[in-house]
Amino acid sequence: MTSPLPDGEFQFIALDVETACGDSASICQIGIACVGYDESIRTWSTYVDPQMPFAPFNIDLHGIGPNTVRNAGNFAQVWPDMLPLLSRHPMVQHSRFDEHAINAACKAHGLLRPCLTWLDSVTIARAAWPELKGNGGHGLANLKQVLKLDFHHHDAGEDARAAAMVVLHAQAASPELAAKHALRFKPVQLSLPF
Repeated sequence: MTSPLPDGEFQFIALDVETACGDSASICQIGIACVGYDESIRTWSTYVDPQMPFAPFNIDLHGIGPNTVRNAGNFAQVWPDMLPLLSRHPMVQHSRFDEHAINAACKAHGLLRPCLTWLDSVTIARAAWPELKGNGGHGLANLKQVLKLDFHHHDAGEDARAAAMVVLHAQAASPELAAKHALRFKPVQLSLPF
C-alpha cells in the first residue's frame, strides 16, 4: 500500500515518471519530491498500471514489470488524487520528458491536460555549471558524480529527489540564478482542455 501524499505548502515539487515502453503515455511509476522552505525534501512514489505491454528495454532500465504493477491503480485512478497538491506549486522536471508523459497519459485516459507551472532542472543546471557542456553533460548520471548526490537512478521517487537536489545546489551556487529561477508558491489553474 502506498503511503499518503505529502501535505502542506512547499517551495516547489520535483516530479519524475518511469514508462513501460516507448509510448510516453505508458507511465508505470510516478515519483515526487516536495521541497520545503527549509530545504527539507519529502519523497513519495507510486506504481501505476500502464495498461499496455512492457518493453524488455524498459524493464532492464528500471526493473519495473507486469508483476510490479499487478495491484496498482491505473493513471486515471492515481492522477486525480495528486493534481490538487501539484497544481498549487511550481513543478520541476529533469528534461521535458515528464511533462510530455503526463500530458500523453492524460490524453490517453480522457483526462484534462493539467495546467502546471513547469521548470526544467536541466536548464537550471546548464546555467549553474556551463563547464559541464561537453564534459559529461547535465544528465542526472553525470550530475550525481559532479555534485556527489546520493540517489538510485531510474526510480521515479529517487530521480525526483535528485532533480530537487540539483535545483537546491544550483540556487546555493549562484544567488543570481536563484533569483532568476525563483521557485515560490503561486496558485495556478487546475487544468486546461486539450
